[in-house]
Amino acid sequence: MSDNDRPLVLIVDDEPAQLALLSYNLKAAGFRIATAKDGEEAVLAVAEQGPDIVLLDWMLPRLSGLEACRQIKASPAGREAAIIMVSARSEETDRVRGLDTGADDYIVKPYSVAELIARVRANLRRLRPTVAGQVLEHDDIRLDTDSYRVTRAGHSLHLGPTEFRLLGAFMERPGKVWTREALLDRVWGRDIYIDTRTVDVHVGRLRKALCAQGGDDPIRTVRGAGYAMG
Repeated sequence: MSDNDRPLVLIVDDEPAQLALLSYNLKAAGFRIATAKDGEEAVLAVAEQGPDIVLLDWMLPRLSGLEACRQIKASPAGREAAIIMVSARSEETDRVRGLDTGADDYIVKPYSVAELIARVRANLRRLRPTVAGQVLEHDDIRLDTDSYRVTRAGHSLHLGPTEFRLLGAFMERPGKVWTREALLDRVWGRDIYIDTRTVDVHVGRLRKALCAQGGDDPIRTVRGAGYAMG
């Protein structure tokens, strides 16, 4: 798995020691890391970096974790992320409040790092199944990231690395319309600056590979928007 394929976790905490501890352990577990020290910085980081997971402390300076959670979930990049609220508040009413604000999960301090990483992986499996090594199936197409194999109607297909990642994005969210810009960010990475027409070229290659053994084209072009599967 390339660095761009590794899930990005944004850690939001105003305690330097906690930031360092979580950063070290999550990096060791195979994640890319970004950090923010307050709620306002977290909202900006989500917009700029598009993390897969946000570990969001409740008690933050400048903007509380709850308000940051609201603003993140209202943003285009934030809707694609899973937010795990981290708090010392253990009452049921606090958990409900955090989840009602838009958090996808809630973990109470003190917690073990192993538990936190398990929660991150569980949310990631829901969010990006191909990263978690699961097998995806859509109609007669089957994608296995562990063995790096794609089959259609039982026939093995030969895909390049970029086409494989493209197919993974489409199969993670059947029916979702992906803009060319969103596919560039998801497949090539946010730090890579290439023409959006490159997406069209690779989608064309993917279509050719998927239909090499027959069958209808499973990828549809949405005029003025982008591409979708199904």
